[in-house]
Amino acid sequence: MRYGRSAAVVVTGMLALTACGGSGDMDDSGAASSGKPRIKLVINGGLGDKSFFDSAYAGLRRATKDLGYQLKVVELGSDRTKWEPGFEDAASADDYDILAAGTFDVTDYIGKLAPEFPDKKFWVFDAPVDYSGKNGACSNKCENVYSVTFKQNEGGYLAGFLAEKLVAAKALKGAESLKKVGVMGGVKIPLIEDFVVGFTSGFRAAGGKKSDVLVQYVGGDKPFGDPARGKEISTAMYGQGAALVWPVAGLSGLGTFESAVTAKRYAFGVDSDQYQTLSDQAQKNTVVTSILKNVGNALYQAAQDDQKGSLKYGAVSSVGLAEDAVGYVNDDHFKELVPETIRTEVQEAADKVKSGSVTVPSAL
Repeated sequence: MRYGRSAAVVVTGMLALTACGGSGDMDDSGAASSGKPRIKLVINGGLGDKSFFDSAYAGLRRATKDLGYQLKVVELGSDRTKWEPGFEDAASADDYDILAAGTFDVTDYIGKLAPEFPDKKFWVFDAPVDYSGKNGACSNKCENVYSVTFKQNEGGYLAGFLAEKLVAAKALKGAESLKKVGVMGGVKIPLIEDFVVGFTSGFRAAGGKKSDVLVQYVGGDKPFGDPARGKEISTAMYGQGAALVWPVAGLSGLGTFESAVTAKRYAFGVDSDQYQTLSDQAQKNTVVTSILKNVGNALYQAAQDDQKGSLKYGAVSSVGLAEDAVGYVNDDHFKELVPETIRTEVQEAADKVKSGSVTVPSAL
């Protein structure tokens, strides 16, 4: 059994709720005494990315409002040296029934910790633990761990398809002469490559050339937390003739929207509706649409299924367009920027993927 090292983690109970517009209902003592199931969301980073982690948080907030769960948030920050002890602290504390965490970076931690706490449940989103029990992890085959992954390649396919249709039709005001587009990833790993592979496939399916897709990665010590580097890369892509850039890089992607304003170009959002979450109106106006990874929907569904006793632990669930786990924003702003003919073509492309008549290649 592990014992906590509380200095390694930042617990943001009521503070996290206040910062994100919540009502402050995740006080530890209330959770323990209420008898309601307690979820602890442990973030290897922080809230406020306006995409991935905020989506997860929003879904679990819905679970508190609709389903009666209690929620606590632990933000570990961007210093990777604090992540492992932070997860050990979080798992050792007896203030949760379900520990939820996400991204490929956390799977080893959960795989090692879950067997030590067989009376607890663990939810891992966006990457699965290794249920084989190899490499010292999942010694009990992680029978108390539920993993959910997303078919981000399908969302990427729609992004690429839409991007090519827009540049081919010269539909982006001020960028009518440009044919290139860009994808900025956080780091070159299979999960991020899945976005890129899907995007390139969709771009080509719409009639574009692979050579017109610019791809670059943030890298460094903070690949998903370096907006300045994200702005630098995006600026370079716009300088190479990209009409739009799609950042798949967490907080680093916020630099793309700054760059888009300066370059008078366009961008796609990722994971959440970034037209809604960005606060700067000029940056908002650069967002054509956002390719959604509905992490919050998946976690809310997990909460519903767990409440019913039907959530499958010890296994991986993979969800995509057909399950409304990925998709794109089709709102009034989107309709203002995208001609109706192209909107129809994108919806038809989505329907083909949903039906299985089109299979999107994957890097996974």
